[in-house]
Amino acid sequence: MSTEKGNNTPYLILLVEDDPAHAELVMRGFDRDRMRPQIIHVAHGEAALDYLFRRGVYADELESPRPHIILLDLRLPRITGFDVLKEIKQDLDLRSIPVIIMTTSAAREDVIKAYKLYANSFVVKPADFEQFTALIKELGSYWLNWNYHTKLSKTVAAPSIPPRTRSSSSWDRGRESV
Repeated sequence: MSTEKGNNTPYLILLVEDDPAHAELVMRGFDRDRMRPQIIHVAHGEAALDYLFRRGVYADELESPRPHIILLDLRLPRITGFDVLKEIKQDLDLRSIPVIIMTTSAAREDVIKAYKLYANSFVVKPADFEQFTALIKELGSYWLNWNYHTKLSKTVAAPSIPPRTRSSSSWDRGRESV
């Protein structure tokens, strides 16, 4: 089972997917890999927000831990993926969780809207089983192995980054002539 860098906490993925066949492919894709993160699957946007905001059956913090990654479909019943994304990125406790849009839509306006709502990645689900499996493996490799995760809390404010000043490094001097 894949664990968070530096400790033995297993990675947790919240999968928000209304199509049972797609959800099964995602879960099998991660199961085939050596990473094997824990996956919590919810089938609609309302359940995703209940889980993330710990409401109703998800109220217990120990039973509903924060995910390291959210895989989010756009076309969901009850509450759309766009609305879920918007709620996540507006919340101080949730906004640092990477949200990967996984959808069948390749519409340019969907890509633009997702990134304007601060999605961390946008991928189109392939129709081919082998390509879908490869996509899950690559997503897992990047987001679980290479990407570093942070857990910001309400008491920890994101650091302010001062404006970059012009450096006199040799790299910058070489670029000035470009």
